[in-house]
Amino acid sequence: MKSHILTTLLLIFSFTFSFAQKDFKIEGTVIEKDTNIPLEYATVVIKTKADNKIITGGITDTKGKFKVEVPEGSYIISVEYISYKTKSFPEQNITKDTNLGTINLALDVDTLDEVMVVAERTTVEIKLDKKVYNIGKDLTTAGGTVSDALNNVPSVDVDIEGAISLRGNENVRILINGKPSAMAGFGDSNILSQLPAEAIERVEVITSPSARYDAEGTAGILNIILRQKETLGFNGSVNLTVGNPDNVGVSATLNYRTEKYNLFSNFGWRYFDAPRISDTDVEYFDSTVDGELITPEYRRIIEDQDVERLNRNYNTNIGMEYFLNESSSLTGSLFYNFGTDADVSINKSERYNDSNILIEETRRREKETEKDNSYQVALNYVKRFGDDSDHKLTADFQFENDSEDGYTYLNENYVTTNQTDPSPFQIEQEFTDEKQKEYLIQADYVLPLGGDARFEAGYRGNFKNTNTDYQLDQENLTTGDLELNEAISNVFDYTENVNALYTQYGTKFGQFSFLLGLRLENTQLKGKIDSRLTEDELVEEFGFPIDTDFDKNYLGLFPTVNLIYDLTAPDSDIEESITLGFNRRINRPRGRYINPFPSRSSRTNVWQGNPNLEPAFSSTFDLGYLKRWEKITLTSSIYYQHETDSFERVQENTGQQTTDGIDIIRTIPINLSTNKRTGAELGLMYTPEKWLRLSSSFNFFQFETDGDFNGVDYSTKNTSWFARFSSKVTLPLAIDWQTSAFYRGPQEDAQSETEGIFSLDLALSKEILNNKATLSLNVRDLLNSRKYQSVTTTDFFRRDGEFQWRQRQVNLSFIYRFNQQLNKRERPDRPGNGGGDDIDFEG
Repeated sequence: MKSHILTTLLLIFSFTFSFAQKDFKIEGTVIEKDTNIPLEYATVVIKTKADNKIITGGITDTKGKFKVEVPEGSYIISVEYISYKTKSFPEQNITKDTNLGTINLALDVDTLDEVMVVAERTTVEIKLDKKVYNIGKDLTTAGGTVSDALNNVPSVDVDIEGAISLRGNENVRILINGKPSAMAGFGDSNILSQLPAEAIERVEVITSPSARYDAEGTAGILNIILRQKETLGFNGSVNLTVGNPDNVGVSATLNYRTEKYNLFSNFGWRYFDAPRISDTDVEYFDSTVDGELITPEYRRIIEDQDVERLNRNYNTNIGMEYFLNESSSLTGSLFYNFGTDADVSINKSERYNDSNILIEETRRREKETEKDNSYQVALNYVKRFGDDSDHKLTADFQFENDSEDGYTYLNENYVTTNQTDPSPFQIEQEFTDEKQKEYLIQADYVLPLGGDARFEAGYRGNFKNTNTDYQLDQENLTTGDLELNEAISNVFDYTENVNALYTQYGTKFGQFSFLLGLRLENTQLKGKIDSRLTEDELVEEFGFPIDTDFDKNYLGLFPTVNLIYDLTAPDSDIEESITLGFNRRINRPRGRYINPFPSRSSRTNVWQGNPNLEPAFSSTFDLGYLKRWEKITLTSSIYYQHETDSFERVQENTGQQTTDGIDIIRTIPINLSTNKRTGAELGLMYTPEKWLRLSSSFNFFQFETDGDFNGVDYSTKNTSWFARFSSKVTLPLAIDWQTSAFYRGPQEDAQSETEGIFSLDLALSKEILNNKATLSLNVRDLLNSRKYQSVTTTDFFRRDGEFQWRQRQVNLSFIYRFNQQLNKRERPDRPGNGGGDDIDFEG
């Protein structure tokens, strides 16, 4: 390996000039034998035949192509690549331009022990429309989930409830390998907390998406790229995890590849307990109705809730890529997920009078079970034209089906009361049957125009239907029988159809590159509510008019502009670039945000959807800067976003009371008129020594909302920030030690103030069994401090709350790999790699 590195350095700094003779071109393409995969960064060496002296050379590009110029003469040409056998052309008389054609390099099995088994560094690459974070070997997420891995990506935050936000904005689109997928949970992120983190190859943070992407997601897109195996033969890995609280998991990745086809599969099973606690303290104020002073029956109510959350989950992904010929392939895959949840919640409620004396206490027990059964079938066809692998046509078809069956049993009893003859609480049973189907049809055409330009065009159709059948049975206090509540029971049918056409053009002029695109989307949102309530009864029940049968259409143009200017000086090892992006995007309301029938997990605090929600539209500007030295990488950006009809969650008194006289408070999403977001982010990666790596990131943002609802002004400014720090140290005995810290600053909106949250993760890792296996021990949230504390104040009440959805977790993980020595070949860097000279138009 040392000889290869020395040769490469000599080539970079060695050159000769010839003034007497004409120079001729020597070119060719280097690929891996048997797989035909282009080999990037392969070294081409040109030596004089007479004295065996190196006179020039070159390095292959991303397509395996090279081109060098030499004077007329006789030469020895060799092509070298780490862990491959060198290919030599001993006698080449160059008297004209010469094409060596396709050069096949075979693996050198004797050198495999020198190849790195797993990538050690986490790098960032700046593309025209995204930042690419190669996750590398993140020890703190070993034995964890995809959500855990995302929480370590700059600009991304996964809160204690599992909600994913980008730059503080939760309206982020999650894609798997560039497409919506059942692996991403059919639009939500729940399933990401079940897939193993080891499945991730890299994460693309796309804050200025090109026109090739769906316009959904005002914050941008997170594209999760899963690991793929390209090594010939049979290879794979097995991962075993045990942890506390209860966390037992087994996952395996298996792959078999031949010249004609590639079989791939992922299997995973996990059993875990995610205990949750929440405490609320609500003080109710006096109110005036029609000039009459109304004093609440209970001045203060304290609720303590403890939840046991036992989850069992199984998922698998199997597929085959078949190479029809040298220019086309067909890939089919099946993803299946089956999960069961069994939650038991104990809610203790204490009620106090004006003198702060406890006058009543109740105990509410809620038992909830849920089964989730989902699968996805996908087909992909790729056709390449001619010798240019970038000139291609791709076609995709996906069908996804998800079925969720939920059952909830609720029972509440008095522990103590001052009532002489208290009315008993009703036993309740809830049955929820939710079915979702989604179809995706997509075609993309890419046409290179010369060496530095590209034209793209395509179509995408996304058709999704969700049907939610909700039934509530309540106890008849006279007979003791459970009877159907026909007023609350309902069926909600919701359809979202999106048809889109796009085109984009990108090119490069010297150090300047641009990508211009335009996307046309038609969105159809249809909903039908089947309920026994009349329209007047619905208004009385929910407090606002509701359209029980709606069909809305929206036609929109979504332009994108992405510019990049490479400031890297010639022959400089320091990379520098500036990027500028503009895009227009849409936020479509989802089923939970539209279904008006409230949740019943709490009698006093409910979530209620709003079927009158309209889509929100945003326009965003983003200015970025990157500079990379030998040991330091600096990334930064500032951004501004203007959103109309933005979604905001507000809390208000419904004016209704429970049977025992407690005011019911609801949280409901509404369209506010505008939302302005301004922010900046800074990232720094520093590797002072081989045994030490440091990285940090800082995000600052301000949201300014302007709007009112039901006569209440919700205009406000919210300023917050979050920061990360990570260090990795190689200790004696080749033990790796990683520390990751995260802090999210306090936040404030029109009604609530949220305190800052700090968490600390630690991990130790050791390669064993001749580097074929890894043993890792990590602790997530070492200080058990990842708690959400907030204060909400309205004209009717003040609520203090503390929530912890996930306690401190300790995991021991063992990963064994077989025949994977080549999964992560470490290739020599070259100036500009990942910087401004890498023009990437892929979506």
